[in-house]
Amino acid sequence: MPSQQEVRWSQLKIGVIVLVSVVILTTLLFLMTSSSGLGFFSRKLTVTTYFENSAGLKVGAVVNLEGVTIGTVKSILVTTSPERKLTPVQVVMKLDSKYQTSLHSDSTAALTTVGVLGDTVVDINSQTATGPELRDGDEVKTLETPSIQDVVKASQGTIESLNVILAKLNTVVDNMESGKGSFGQLLTNPELYNKFVAASDDFQKVTAKLDSSDNSVGKLLNDNGQMYDKANDLVAKADQITQDLQGGKGTLGKALKDDTMYNNLNQSLANLNSILADAEAGKGSAGMLLKDPTFAKKLNDAITQTDDLVTAINQGKGTLGKLATDDAAYTNLNKLLTESTTLVTTIRQNPKKYLTIQMKIF
Repeated sequence: MPSQQEVRWSQLKIGVIVLVSVVILTTLLFLMTSSSGLGFFSRKLTVTTYFENSAGLKVGAVVNLEGVTIGTVKSILVTTSPERKLTPVQVVMKLDSKYQTSLHSDSTAALTTVGVLGDTVVDINSQTATGPELRDGDEVKTLETPSIQDVVKASQGTIESLNVILAKLNTVVDNMESGKGSFGQLLTNPELYNKFVAASDDFQKVTAKLDSSDNSVGKLLNDNGQMYDKANDLVAKADQITQDLQGGKGTLGKALKDDTMYNNLNQSLANLNSILADAEAGKGSAGMLLKDPTFAKKLNDAITQTDDLVTAINQGKGTLGKLATDDAAYTNLNKLLTESTTLVTTIRQNPKKYLTIQMKIF
């Protein structure tokens, strides 16, 4: 078993070895950092540059001179100085002073990326620089600084785009003046214009007829309030029925609360969207109608038929014509509303008598 003196001597040797190792490691670290120029004890050169956009540059990013790392980015700020309106991003860099002889006052800085998807770094170019050495606190010019010529070029590009748009607009106006297209036909075809005027006149006559009280519709519009009161009462009863349906009362109320109806409606909407998509793609009858180049002619025919229909109504022909000119129709309509009100009242008094559903299972 070792003595106490031998144990102390062993501990002393270990402590000395550790101390010597730490001193050697510190010396090597100091020598390595000093030789690389990026150590803690190397003198730094602080310079500033301004960019239009930081382009993803981060604090701590490296600064290269012809591909050699000579420093890091110290800070990135956005300045509000009026003279820096075009280049508001301020980048402060700390550079190793050992490269000061290779840096000049007319050196330029640019933002580049390492590889395709690498980090953004600052690249200083001094290949064509001939000015004095860069000093601490100086500013390095950038390649991205917009000039008056760049602004003028951008304005010229905008003006050229406007000229193209105006040229296209002139072409559209020329086509309309020459009678091409539906709008062109409307502007240049006197027959189509006359039909529109005639239809407008007939529509005004029908409106004047409705404004008078010598027909059923006119009496309905110019009633002293009796028809309004009846309609209001009918609306109130319909509102009560709607509230009952929303509360799930009766057969229809249960149908509204059923999820199956919602799913069916959702499926119907999906089918409708599919039909509209097919029509937009030119499929089916509706699609052919939308994509048919003879649509303008069909529209003209439809306007002609509408003009004839309005003229016939104004002359009292057909069912609609009789409704617009015959006073007996107003009396029958008033009687129908009265009987409908009585029917709704009767149904509300005894709903089971009218809303009973019989089911048979086969």
